[in-house]
Amino acid sequence: MLGPDKVRELTQQVIALSKADQSEVIFGGTDSALTRFANSRIHQNVAETNTEIRVRVVYGKKTGVASSNDLSPEALKRTVDTARASAQLQPENPEFKSLPGPQPIQNVEAFVERTAKFTPEQRAQAVGVLCRKAKEKGVVAAGAYTTMSFEIAVANSLGVFAYHPGTVADLNTVMMSDTSSGYASFTHPDATQVNAAALADEAIGKALKARNPVALEPGDYTVLLEEYAVTDILDFLAYLSFSALAVQEERSFMRGKTGEKVMGDSVTLWDDGCAPDTIALPFDFEGVPRQKVTFVENGIARGVVYDTVTAQREGKPSTGHSLPAPNSMGPYAAHMFMTPGSTPKSEMLKGVERGIWVTRFWYTRVVHPMQVLITGMTRDGTFLIENGEVTRPVKNFRFTTSYLDALNHVRAISRETKLFRDDWSGASRRVPALLVDGFRFTGVTQ
Repeated sequence: MLGPDKVRELTQQVIALSKADQSEVIFGGTDSALTRFANSRIHQNVAETNTEIRVRVVYGKKTGVASSNDLSPEALKRTVDTARASAQLQPENPEFKSLPGPQPIQNVEAFVERTAKFTPEQRAQAVGVLCRKAKEKGVVAAGAYTTMSFEIAVANSLGVFAYHPGTVADLNTVMMSDTSSGYASFTHPDATQVNAAALADEAIGKALKARNPVALEPGDYTVLLEEYAVTDILDFLAYLSFSALAVQEERSFMRGKTGEKVMGDSVTLWDDGCAPDTIALPFDFEGVPRQKVTFVENGIARGVVYDTVTAQREGKPSTGHSLPAPNSMGPYAAHMFMTPGSTPKSEMLKGVERGIWVTRFWYTRVVHPMQVLITGMTRDGTFLIENGEVTRPVKNFRFTTSYLDALNHVRAISRETKLFRDDWSGASRRVPALLVDGFRFTGVTQ
């Protein structure tokens, strides 16, 4: 971790090297460590420290981008020169107006020193709890425990400088028997909040209950979707539907729907990068402060997220949801929430005559973006519900169903929520469990 002063000095050094009309520098630094385990024993422990700068230069309406993880003076100059050379080869973008200017950034405390200083021995101790419990119950443990500290900064030649440090701890595990598996995970900025014993009990309990599953006929079922499955729904809505670019390109169901009912009355979805109960990041990758954006309020469509380009296209301010340039995806909702309900998760099965308990989804893919029609499979704990109780394990299903349609048939929402973070995108989601009617399963695994 370099800290804000050194990062500011570095970004200003890069901007000074650029002779472009406008210049932007994104700095990212991470100290990450991973303890991986399989066959109920640790087999890998790795740590990585990395820093990267990403330079964007603007000449008129031409832009170029280059990046490097070499911060030596020679490498910084070479990166700027590469960005300049790239810009000269680009066609003009008639829609480009300007990089954003400085705005006040909310300070969000998201850095936990205990996580930043978490040791391999501490991770091993937690993993040891899972492995010992697995051996006691006759199952096999696999998974990974990651702890990470990070710092992100954005600066540009118009006076923007935004800096934010944070931490993440994530422990996930799959427990396996000869005929079944169970999954559990936990994410938090503070590694001391990770309860390895509770995670072990959750995953082992699933694996033991899921032994010797039976095949059920595919069809439409009432489903209890655990939080692990619900986060997949929010991921696809963020990717397919809640971006201004998707709306402008007429590939989002939100186009022309503002003020109209698009989901069930109990469904409220929003994005808030400054919330205290997420992996916060109070500004985007253009240094614009992140605004809280409500997508759906009590089932009514309200809005989508914008970056500078999509906002300028409509004469609106950016909501602070840019991704790093060059970016063909448009703005992205990286801190989504779903309003919890009033029903304890343990009581959500009451009144379900026949349904399916789904732990999580796997290998989900887009079939039709406008309908948010998704195909995928259940995994790591799928059970039959009869007369309000889980009665027996069932083989995993293939499903092809509309997540939008599912959110129009929500019967109950759990009072509890869980936090998740995607390693690939860095996006975080806080979601409850859902009880949904009419979820379509199209096949059964063999």
